[in-house]
Amino acid sequence: MRTTPRRSGMSGSALASQINEHMPVVGSDGGHVGTVDKVEEDRIKLTRKDDPDGSGLHHHYLPVSAVASVEDGEVRLGMEADRARKLATISTGSETTHGMGSMGAAS
Repeated sequence: MRTTPRRSGMSGSALASQINEHMPVVGSDGGHVGTVDKVEEDRIKLTRKDDPDGSGLHHHYLPVSAVASVEDGEVRLGMEADRARKLATISTGSETTHGMGSMGAAS
């Protein structure tokens, strides 16, 4: 499988071009963060199935700059999975919320 580590001279767009739909996204600790839906400009859109509130209504996004490498069919981030989930943003219409765990269940 192709390995594309981030190098100091490699642009984010060059690395983003190696990211494909349905690739798993993992933290530097190997923990699952999500699955790539697609790359939109300078961010990775994760599938709704990884929505932490379980509703499947929200896409979460990570900046391409968080990617350390694309190797063995997965996107490996330069941070642990927990930190990446906190960094992820949710776009819900006109609002953007940070952190995958910030969407609480309705009471």
